[in-house]
Amino acid sequence: MEKQRYRKGAHTTLDLKYHCVWKTKYGYPVLRGEVSLGAKRIVHEIAREKGLTIISGNVRANHIHILISAPSYYSPSKIMQYLKGKSSYRLQRDYRRILGKTHWGRHLWSRGYFCSTVGSVTEEQVKAYIENQNDEPDTVKVWDEKDSEDFESND
Repeated sequence: MEKQRYRKGAHTTLDLKYHCVWKTKYGYPVLRGEVSLGAKRIVHEIAREKGLTIISGNVRANHIHILISAPSYYSPSKIMQYLKGKSSYRLQRDYRRILGKTHWGRHLWSRGYFCSTVGSVTEEQVKAYIENQNDEPDTVKVWDEKDSEDFESND
């Protein structure tokens, strides 16, 4: 069975993918062996529960990389809140004897994360597509960042 490239809703068709990375508190290399396998399983469970699709992932000793596809109603910050919060709780619950030595309290992950959008077209391709639209009467012509400054200065 081939997976669909686009997510379809009642009135939407979209393809939102994010590359996300987050690391352990203090960069401790605790994601090894059975904890690493548990992290992979738990992140997949959380994604499935929230309707997210993990396209690719990699659990390293002190951080996790994932490429994830998401519906439009989840912001990247909400996705990371779910993944980091729930995985921290479940990993500390399931691997208390291993993680308790270095991660006391309720914090397994550091406070921040990295997230970048990923697409099947480049920024240059999108700009070219916008600039090459057919001109119709009474339509706004192409503008770019320089023109945006004009809008801001008129306020």
